[in-house]
Amino acid sequence: VQLVESGGGMVQPGGSLRLSCAASGFTFSKYHMSWVRQAPGKGPEWVSAINTGGGRTDYADSVKGRFTISRDNAENTLYLQMNSLKPEDTALYYCASLLPGVDITTTDLENFGSWGQGTQVTVSS
Repeated sequence: VQLVESGGGMVQPGGSLRLSCAASGFTFSKYHMSWVRQAPGKGPEWVSAINTGGGRTDYADSVKGRFTISRDNAENTLYLQMNSLKPEDTALYYCASLLPGVDITTTDLENFGSWGQGTQVTVSS
């Protein structure tokens, strides 16, 4: 199993970034997927999740209305479109697969199986 995030960088407040997570080594289309972030000096924070077919999504209140999660099962890729970025969005962003049978509404990080190495997002003027 391999998850490789990309697309992070430095952006000014109000800007946008699109993160990608390339999956390999497992049947991507059969797993719900999620994004989790960790800010400096803080614990991991669940951000968003999407079901296998892409028809159901869920978001943390802190990003609702600004972030959009999506997936392309034909390309084995998960995305996170981030708009109206704020300094408090600065964090290392990880994609993770949910364990089988776990609903996308879970925020318990023990329900996540495989993780990527993360991509850094910095929002600063």
